[in-house]
Amino acid sequence: MAEHVRAAVRTAPGVTEIRELPKPDVPHDGALLKVEVAGICGTDVKMYDHPPFDDPVIMGHENVGVIAEAGDTFLARHDLAIGDRVFVEHYVGCFDCEWCRIGEYRHCEATDWRTNPDARRYGYTSCDRPGRLWGGFAEYLFLPWNCVLHKVPDGVTPELAGLVTPLSNGIEWALLAAGVGYGDTVLIQGPGQQGLSQVVACKQAGATKIVVTGTTRDKARLELAKTLGADEVVDVLQEDPLERVREITGGTGVDYVLDCTSRAGTAPVLLGIDALKRREGTLLIQGELAAFPDFPVKKLTEKAITIKSARGHSYRACELALEQLASGRFPLEQLSTHRFPLSEVDRAIRTLGGETDEDVIHISLMPWLEDGR
Repeated sequence: MAEHVRAAVRTAPGVTEIRELPKPDVPHDGALLKVEVAGICGTDVKMYDHPPFDDPVIMGHENVGVIAEAGDTFLARHDLAIGDRVFVEHYVGCFDCEWCRIGEYRHCEATDWRTNPDARRYGYTSCDRPGRLWGGFAEYLFLPWNCVLHKVPDGVTPELAGLVTPLSNGIEWALLAAGVGYGDTVLIQGPGQQGLSQVVACKQAGATKIVVTGTTRDKARLELAKTLGADEVVDVLQEDPLERVREITGGTGVDYVLDCTSRAGTAPVLLGIDALKRREGTLLIQGELAAFPDFPVKKLTEKAITIKSARGHSYRACELALEQLASGRFPLEQLSTHRFPLSEVDRAIRTLGGETDEDVIHISLMPWLEDGR
């Protein structure tokens, strides 16, 4: 193995440099992953232009690859062998705190960059930190003893496995957090990779009516939503979405609203509150809104609505996502629409951010694509 690793390093807001970094030493309880696919999502778009800190960072938190080098303790601890393909969660917990002991390592202080400047999390940690290779936009990824890995089932390609993060989020948010189940009616707002993943999760859970909203530019995505199991789709620019939801549900409204819009303002939340059934519906929202003046608390309490937040995924959600991908029940390969080599990280992020005319859902960054290695 070469003594240096090529990596795309974010050096300033919206600026990437391809650098040669020293290959880190691999301890007895650590490993190096040869990165095959690093998925790019909306969070990457946001963090690229508005990074939370100034340190140089190798982005990329949706990583799949094969174990290239590892210490004996690491292989025994994770029950792996050289050459095994794994999906790497982006959390790196301490596995000693209260959260880690109950399996909720995503809440561990050791991996929360918002509150801990020394946190470890793939795609967010400075490449000046020991290990250096803390992001998937590189040829190799450093794996410490406390990384969280999932074996990729036989028959699941690296590119398909690159969908585990959005699919596990869909499972976590729709099923495990919100509680969608058999016979429920659901409104999913936004047909991006998260929204489409939630269509699959809700369909698998037995929801009897799934409605997906989007805009006119989402025409192809709305069609894909129907392919994946949505019963109805609504273009909010061509129809009154509230009237349409009431028409579809016979005037009763839906049991669940899953808000998967990004930076769309307060309108989706307000629509969700109105679209929920008369009493005790559930609204699941992401954390894109910094403030919400005049939030309709009175209407919320009158309808006894429960609000839940969408934040990350659990170990079980990732395992269920891999099982879903291996089953072949849904044409999930259609979510992966674009491939880019390592040298085109900047273009890849900007493409997903809508700076081109390309219709993109999920991007696979493939570090070895350029020379076929």
